[in-house]
Amino acid sequence: MVFEAPKDLADKVYEAIEVAKATGKIIKGTNETTKVIEKGIAKFVAIAKDVNPPEITMHIPILAEEKGVPCVQVPSKEELGTAAGIDVPTGSVAIIQEGEAKQLIKEIAEKIK
Repeated sequence: MVFEAPKDLADKVYEAIEVAKATGKIIKGTNETTKVIEKGIAKFVAIAKDVNPPEITMHIPILAEEKGVPCVQVPSKEELGTAAGIDVPTGSVAIIQEGEAKQLIKEIAEKIK
């Protein structure tokens, strides 16, 4: 089951992605996110709620749950793309090395349990 983030938590997710991008490593895009979850190297996953059609990202929460990866749904693919440092919207982002975002991710994971 995917956890739908309220506004304050979504902002924290975007912040965690930005920090991980700067100090760790992130993966952008649904195909790449799917691959890193399957390989077991994803530490945290965010998917956008406004992806159309929703079938594009529908499998990610199920995969993440199977692998024990925290997965959060954020409201906007535009904001998710911006947080990931790209100029286009993205349906999903995975953090594979937390960097300095480790504590932020831990806090988010606690809230979604």
